[in-house]
Amino acid sequence: MPGNLLRPVVQETTPSLIARQLRRAIGDGELAPGQQLNEMELSRSLGVSRGPLREALQRLTQEGLLLSVRNRGVFVIEVTDNDVRDLYLARNAVERAAADRVIASDPEAGADRLLEKVEDMAAAIDRGDTAALTEADVAFHALLVELSESPRLIRMHDTLMVETRMCMTALETRYASHSFRLDEHREISEAIRAADEARVDVLLLDHMRDAIMRLTTDGA
Repeated sequence: MPGNLLRPVVQETTPSLIARQLRRAIGDGELAPGQQLNEMELSRSLGVSRGPLREALQRLTQEGLLLSVRNRGVFVIEVTDNDVRDLYLARNAVERAAADRVIASDPEAGADRLLEKVEDMAAAIDRGDTAALTEADVAFHALLVELSESPRLIRMHDTLMVETRMCMTALETRYASHSFRLDEHREISEAIRAADEARVDVLLLDHMRDAIMRLTTDGA
């Protein structure tokens, strides 16, 4: 059998699985900003030993989602207004690079898939389901980066989106208006379909600026 037909089966390690669950819990607010993590309780809740749990905690600390304080313990980060601005600066860079890749490959197919997420957003708005709207919003941006097929962009974006979830969960009342979110995502999708790189850049930049205004206390 030709050797290039088979590839090693990649199995996700236990620390990776733990880290993924903890990222989700942080993003959803189950582990709240500023909360101290208790290794014993987490180990019991997740049904894992302390070794792989500590490795997962170390990974999330390196990603910037947890803060390790000497002689005190490990805490979930607290997102300040300056963090929000920096977060969206990084997201803008990653998502604009991803959009360029999508436009260069298959913009029509990419736009079709993105518009499916926009329809998910519209359905959530019709149901008055804010949680589902947030999920569809996050899924839209995750898909945009996944379509780039760049492992590094995807890896960076995954961490950025955990922090985004934290902001949207903690500050949901400031992010309550829905129609503008739907229109912005649809316009981004259609600009990608048209392979209009300049318009996509402008739309993404405006989208990020708008989010910063709604998620920071001073609106700047």
